Amino acid sequence: MLARAFHDDPVFGWFFLAEGSRHRRLRRFFVTELHHESLRHGAVEVVCADGRVAGAAMWFPPGTPLGTEASDLPGYLRAFGRRLIVSQYQSVAVSVHPREQPHWYLAFIGVDPARQGHGVGAALLRSRLRRCDEEGLPAYLESSKLENVPIYQHFGFHVTGTMGLPEGAPAVSTIWRPGNLRDDAS
Repeated sequence: MLARAFHDDPVFGWFFLAEGSRHRRLRRFFVTELHHESLRHGAVEVVCADGRVAGAAMWFPPGTPLGTEASDLPGYLRAFGRRLIVSQYQSVAVSVHPREQPHWYLAFIGVDPARQGHGVGAALLRSRLRRCDEEGLPAYLESSKLENVPIYQHFGFHVTGTMGLPEGAPAVSTIWRPGNLRDDAS
């Protein structure tokens, strides 16, 4: 489902230029990401509809170190090959990631294209943002789809800047939500 959700994502399109292999590479990436990173933090949430996963959000708790462990590299190499732009992206992402305050980090949120526009993404956001509010913690994410920024703004996020990626890369917004907000639009 995540490979379908991110197939038209500008950053993954930049990573995987060959349209024909993008879905396969995205599947490899998300399998590696889930098994070696996201699931071990206990903060992956899913929404199911008709017995199938309709959407997923991969959160990282406050204080989780960013970066890749050596044991993760084979999976990522199978997904990305020798594309150096991936390490450039990760380097920039780590350098702009806020460090001043403990926060929840939304690494990925994706909704099956057939379910987009039906409240799945909103349900995923509300779930973790309730916890953020209960704990008084902010949240952070990066968005490579400009059309998604208003959705995040609806939930109290605001754009803080853009990642300084190399020429030819897509624009990626850095987005922050202060702690202690309540979502009145629930």
